[in-house]
Order: sequence, then C-alpha cells, then structure tokens
Amino acid sequence: MVTLGCARNEVDSEELAGRLAAGGYELVEDADTADAVLVNTCGFIESAKKDSVDAILAATDSGAEVVAVGCMAERYGSELAGALPEATVLGFDDYAAIGDRLDDVLTGRPLVPHDPRDRRTLLPISPAARTAAVGTDAAPAIPGHGWLQRRRLAGGPSAALKLASGCDRRCAFCAIPTFRGSFVSRPPAEVLGEAQWLAGEGVTELVLVSENSTSYGKDLGDLRLLERLLPQLADVEGIARVRVAYLQPAELRPGLLEVIAGGGGVAPYFDLSFQHSSPALLRRMRRFGGTDDFLALIERARSLAPTAGFRTNVILGFPGETEDDVAELERFLTEGRLDAVGVFGYSDEEGTEAVGLPGKHDQAEIDARVRRITDLVEELTAQRAEDRVGERVEVLLTEDLSAEEEPGTWVGHAAHQDPDADGTTTISGVAADAVPGQLAVAEVIGTVGVDLLATALVPALPAGR
Repeated sequence: MVTLGCARNEVDSEELAGRLAAGGYELVEDADTADAVLVNTCGFIESAKKDSVDAILAATDSGAEVVAVGCMAERYGSELAGALPEATVLGFDDYAAIGDRLDDVLTGRPLVPHDPRDRRTLLPISPAARTAAVGTDAAPAIPGHGWLQRRRLAGGPSAALKLASGCDRRCAFCAIPTFRGSFVSRPPAEVLGEAQWLAGEGVTELVLVSENSTSYGKDLGDLRLLERLLPQLADVEGIARVRVAYLQPAELRPGLLEVIAGGGGVAPYFDLSFQHSSPALLRRMRRFGGTDDFLALIERARSLAPTAGFRTNVILGFPGETEDDVAELERFLTEGRLDAVGVFGYSDEEGTEAVGLPGKHDQAEIDARVRRITDLVEELTAQRAEDRVGERVEVLLTEDLSAEEEPGTWVGHAAHQDPDADGTTTISGVAADAVPGQLAVAEVIGTVGVDLLATALVPALPAGR
C-alpha cells in the first residue's frame, strides 16, 4: 500500500488495510512480491495530483496489479481510468467491499470506473436530517470512519484520529468538499472507542484530524461537543497528549480556545488555516478575517498559554492578489511569530469559483512570490525557535539515538510540534529505561533551524496522565 497526501488519507489507508486483512489479504512491504499495489492518491492541488500519477506509474513497474483509490481516484473516476489504463480506479463507495473489489481485479472480472459526482449533494442539509441519514443504506460511504477494521501501518507513539469527514465551507480555491462531501461528525462514543483502541496499540499521542475540526458537532446539534470531548480523550488510559489539527480561525470559539490552551493533557497547539491575511483578498477567497483579527486571536491564545504553538498554510498568487496584499501577509507573518508555515502557490482547480476569477498571475510571478514568502518564513520560524531557548518543554520521545549519539539522547517533539508537519526536539540526559511514547520534561538549550536541542530536567514520565 502506498499513501500520499495528508494524515486523513493515512487513516483511510489503515481502514483499507484492516478491511483487506479481514478479507484474507496479507500486506507486504515490497511491491515486487505483491499481487496488487493499492495507491491511495491525493487530489488537493496540482503538485499533489502529479505525485499521485507518478506513484501509480511507478507501481506498474512491479508487475503487480495496480489499484488507485483515494481523493484523486474519487474526484476523477472514469477520466483517470481512461488516462491511466495501467490501473484500476476505485471510488469511496468501494471501500466497504475493498476485498471483493481486489478479488475482481486479480481474477480479471471487469470493473466499470465510477463517474464522479458532487458528494455534497448526497446528504440532507439540515443537521437533524443529516444525522438521521448517516449510517443508513442511503448514506454515502465515508472513508476513515470504520475504525473497527483499522490496522496500524506506520507504528510509533503518535497516531491520527478522525473527528469528522467532509466540509461545508465554500472557499473559492478549494475543491475538497465536492469529492469528500458534506461535513459529517463522528459520534463522541465512536471517537472515544477508537482512542481506547489506539492506546491499546501503543499510541500515547492522538492527533485529531478532519477537514475542519472547529465544525465538530454542528451536524449533531452541539457546537460545544469538542470542548467536552478533548478532556475525555486526554483522560483515556495510556494517552499522554492530545492535539487538534485543522482549525478554522473564523470558527474558533472562545470556549474551545480556552480548552486547547488550558493544558491537562491537551497540547496548546493551534493549527490554524489562515491561507492569507489581506482582508480584501480573503473576501475574494470566500473567507473571513484579516491581519488584525488573526493577530488578536494569537494574542488571546498566548495570554492563556504563553508557550503555545502556531502553524498555518498560506497561498500566494491567488487571482487578484496585489503587491499590497503580499505586503500585508508579510506584516502578519512577521508580527504573528508562528512556529511553522506551509507556503503554496495558487493553481486552478476544476469546479472551483476561482477558476473563473479575473486577475490571474502567470506562473513565473506565482513562483517568485512563493520564493519570497518562503525565504521570509524560514527566517521567521528559525527566529521563533530561538525564542524558545530557556523554555521548559515536554518532549514525546519517539526514537532512541543512544547508539549514534551520547547515551540518553532521544529525538521527539514538544507540544508545539506536530509529529508529521513541524520540527523536532533532540533531547539529551534521558533516563536509561525510557521507552518511545513517554514524556520527558526538558529545557531548550539551542536550535538548528526550526528544530530544538534540549536537556532533560527530570526522568521520562510514564505514558498517560
């Protein structure tokens, strides 16, 4: 199995792996020994789609049957199948019977690739009607919600846990809602059940993911559901830390902000989808807020948790973006002092409003703006890391480096560092009996770019709180 894209796709792959294992299939490490290769594709932006196509073509070199699943496969369906006859293309609705579909592929039974449809239309609009429809035969397949079939693939003490799937927002540049569908929260009991299962699998840090975690509970009639769920997840036996990813700034309610900033096993970590900070450009993007609003939000969080971590993504070259807009983004990034920033260049996505907007920039200009902001971000995030020298941090230990470094040297990540997306912390002086997944309290003594160097203050703490 080959997985591209985000942590949400990784959860989907683990569901597929579990379903295939239940159907009698064995997962192998080497494609050359496989009967089939499943490529879980990403369809987010142009570069991700290219990576997915390259992965499909590379898989054909193994001589195994190649099956494309995931966002790109769902989004393009029969079109992708026509362009890549080397692969069988399956959609989300095939996930529940993935073992049967793989049987079909391996025995040569023909499969007709699906014609894509706007998955936002497959569920009712009202929360009550939508909740009633989910789980019925009429409901669309929702990948990553079948944790009873989930099988861990990556290992390690951190794991993604899906809060929800889909999105009800209508950002002008984003096609995700059309192929991921409307926003659907998982019931709290189901989320807690999977958290307990993950803890039993050796996981000590949960990373809550969705397309928009701040919307959790709205389709269940309770927008404060996440505020109550977070402490319950942190209390699961064996869990040392819970962090939330994919927060929308315009939807971050004071109560939720306070819970995330309040400690008690919840990481003071704000993964905020700003995308830009120019108010005028954000309106063109069909988004809200601006530099001053965002800086006030960050200041509010820091007033409650001074060492809180902040990460975001920004888009450069959106249609109509002016030099003043770029300068406004530079002001925000400079004053915001964020820990991690992903910088992306705009690309047209079929079916989005932005495709038809005037004021398009040529690729050379987009690339130049991306380089300009990337250079600034590298400087600013390195400075932010240096600001943390002398700070007390709790490091989740992931790998013992004692064989290559001094005894008691480990690498891990502090509360402000997402295990997949941000920097790392190398810590010395860790107790000899430490194991992956434990927390070590340390003091930051240096930096290498965005990565921290720290020395342990107390022995590693047992997993859980």
